[in-house]
Amino acid sequence: MNVSASGQKRLVIVGATGMVGGYALRYALDHPAVGRVTVIGRRKLGISHPKLKEVLHQDFADCAALADPLSGQDAAVFCLGTYTGSVPDAELRKITVGYTIEFARVLHGSSPEAAFSFLSGNGADQTGRSRMPFARYKGEAENALLAAGFPRVYIFRPAYIYPVKPRLEPNFTYRLLRAIYPAFRMLFPNQVIPADGLARAMVDVASRETGERGGLVLENRDIRAMAEARPSESIIGHGGQRTLL
Repeated sequence: MNVSASGQKRLVIVGATGMVGGYALRYALDHPAVGRVTVIGRRKLGISHPKLKEVLHQDFADCAALADPLSGQDAAVFCLGTYTGSVPDAELRKITVGYTIEFARVLHGSSPEAAFSFLSGNGADQTGRSRMPFARYKGEAENALLAAGFPRVYIFRPAYIYPVKPRLEPNFTYRLLRAIYPAFRMLFPNQVIPADGLARAMVDVASRETGERGGLVLENRDIRAMAEARPSESIIGHGGQRTLL
């Protein structure tokens, strides 16, 4: 398939074995604007699809070997990450900041005009003053991406990501939030986002045609509006954000 001739996009997804990345993959494979999906990960997905290309890569601290498969990409959806408390602090920073910066470096060298959708998190602090390591590290990764030279960078800061399908929750807090989700969603609608809706928004903004350039931070309220809108609607970000769609 000649993707460029058809006008469809080449999309690369990192973190497709995770919750949000998995939904992003399934949505991208069905997306009419996406002609090829390259998934980069440490293990095989175990699925087959005419749009899908898998690239196995073990060490995200060194992505030099990905220069060729990352060539000619139109957009990236980066969902690689881990939960606070699941790894030591040094490993958390390595995964959150180091892996992101290294992948972005190689992607920009191979596809300098690619758009970048990044899964950050609620409370990410670009000033580096937060007492929470996760917030500081996500903020550090955001700053690096915004300075990397990509024409479009979309920073997604979801609050509680509802898994949609039952799963083994990583800790007690997530088990509690899942148990009280119906009430929590009713009382605090802007503090929750379904995983599939978040994934759709990340793929949609990265793969759409637009002449805009620059970076855009999307808080949970903005992501909800995008996920709930019809494709033809325009979504105006809150807090002075510019038009998204």
